[in-house]
Amino acid sequence: MALKSTITFGLVNIPVSLNPVIKNNDTSFNYLHKKCLNRISYLKYCNHCKKEVKNNELIKGYEYSTDKYVTFDDEDFEKLKTNEEKSLEIISFVDLNEVDPLYYEKSYYIKTDGKNKAFSLFKKALEKAKKVAVARTVLRDKTYYAIIRFNKSNLIMTTLYYEEEIKEIEEVVEEKFTEKEMDLALKLINSMEGTFNPDEYIDDYQEKIKDAIDKKIDGKTIKKAKSKKTISVKNLMDALEKSLKEAT
Repeated sequence: MALKSTITFGLVNIPVSLNPVIKNNDTSFNYLHKKCLNRISYLKYCNHCKKEVKNNELIKGYEYSTDKYVTFDDEDFEKLKTNEEKSLEIISFVDLNEVDPLYYEKSYYIKTDGKNKAFSLFKKALEKAKKVAVARTVLRDKTYYAIIRFNKSNLIMTTLYYEEEIKEIEEVVEEKFTEKEMDLALKLINSMEGTFNPDEYIDDYQEKIKDAIDKKIDGKTIKKAKSKKTISVKNLMDALEKSLKEAT
C-alpha cells in the first residue's frame, strides 16, 4: 500500500507517494494442528472480559506503573505530528559514498501523480549534482532519517537506522601473513572477477520448496538434497594455491 507524503525542498512542495521496492516472494505456509490438520487461528483475547476482542476495539497503552496505563489511539498520535513531520523534509545533500550501507533499512519508490514539473526538476537536479538528499519524516509513528537518490530514471527513498540501533562489533585482531599469501589472495580475487547481475541470482531453496509442494500434492516422497563435496585444506598456502588452480 502506497504512503502519501510531500517532498519539501526549500519553498518547493512536491506531493508524492511512497511505494515499497521489495516484495516478499517466500512460499507462504499456514500452521495446522498436527492431529487433525485444521488451520490454527490466533485470537486476541481479553482475560478480564473473558472474550475475543476485534481489531477495532484495540488501542495502545503505555504501562507507566504496574497495571496502570495511559492510552493512545490513532488520533492522539496524529496530533503529535507537525506538518513538517508529515512531509519528506530535505535537510542536506551529501555524496552517496558518505552513507555506509550498514545504515540502510527499507527502500521505497517515490512517485508523483501525472506530470509534475517540480518533481522532474528535482529528480534531474539530483542526477546532475551526483548527490543524495538527506530527508527527515515520520512513518507509522516513528521519526526516520532517509536518503533520496536518483536510480535508473526513478527516485528511491531508503530509510536509515539510527546510530544507536547499530550493534558495535569488537575490534578484530589482525593476523600476520606473508607477501606470497597476499599475492595469491589477490590473484584468486582477480581470477573470480565478474559483474553484478542480480537477475542471474536465483533463490534455489525456494525453488526446491515449490518442487517439494508439487511432489507432495502428487503423493510423491521428497528425496534428500545432494550436498556438494567439500574438501578441507588446513594449510592456508595450500588452500590458496588449490583454489587458484581450480578457478583458472
